Amino acid sequence: MKIVVTGSSGLIGTALVTRLHRAGHDVVRLVRHPPRERDEVAWDPQAGTVDVDQLAGVEAAVHLAGAGVGAKRWTENYKRVIRESRVLGTRTLVTALTSLDPKPRVLVSASAVGIYGDRGDEELTEESPAGESFISDVVRAWEAETEPAATAGIRVALIRSGLVLTGGGPAFGRLVSLVKLGLGGPLGNGRQWWPWITLEDEVAAIEFLLTHEVSGPVNLSAPDPARQRDVAKALARAAHRPALLPAPAFGLRIVLGGFASEILASRRELPGKLLSAGYPFRYPTLDGAARWVLQSD
Repeated sequence: MKIVVTGSSGLIGTALVTRLHRAGHDVVRLVRHPPRERDEVAWDPQAGTVDVDQLAGVEAAVHLAGAGVGAKRWTENYKRVIRESRVLGTRTLVTALTSLDPKPRVLVSASAVGIYGDRGDEELTEESPAGESFISDVVRAWEAETEPAATAGIRVALIRSGLVLTGGGPAFGRLVSLVKLGLGGPLGNGRQWWPWITLEDEVAAIEFLLTHEVSGPVNLSAPDPARQRDVAKALARAAHRPALLPAPAFGLRIVLGGFASEILASRRELPGKLLSAGYPFRYPTLDGAARWVLQSD
């Protein structure tokens, strides 16, 4: 299958492209720099430009591009970057895909569990309404940009990913480093639900969605959601370290600014559509996932 991928240099994109290559797929990577490799095609999501001719024959698309929500403090300028990188990037890609003849069969487009807002102990399925927060508003606008693709007959799966567990990466890798030092205690009160999924299952589920008839929002998280303190404890057990020192909520807000609201939010997300479609989780339990994270670091 010929598959176009955006965000291929990120944590998930890098792992996904490797997996797709191993499965024998032909991958085309949209990049924002002058192409240096044979599989690269230049695009400018801000300007809305992409060389459509080089996408001829594409059968599927995976859209992962977007500025990292935890990469910088949430100034008004960076909040605009977060929103525009998603809205304009999706608009540019969808415009290109819908102009093709024949059109690709499927678009798997990144989304986020943040659409649900802060929901306490409520179980969240794909039918749950959106919440109220900056990220909720961003995700609503982000997902809406895929509607022209669905209207054009392209099957669209919107992957509302939870916390992606991996030994590396700019965000979760920092937590793993603290755990190894015995400093991975609760963040805030630690009672907030953290929907999690291993990087291994994240990319395998994306590949699964390319060939299975699932559309609309898809919760990408393991069937064993856990409270943040339990995630920390599982990692500490796997690392044979204590998980003692807490990080109070007010301290997180001082250090992280607006992004702290994402860390402290509670989202008990359940992967109903993935389970109904028969996706076989590699790491369905938290302890197994924690052991994999420490081994893969």
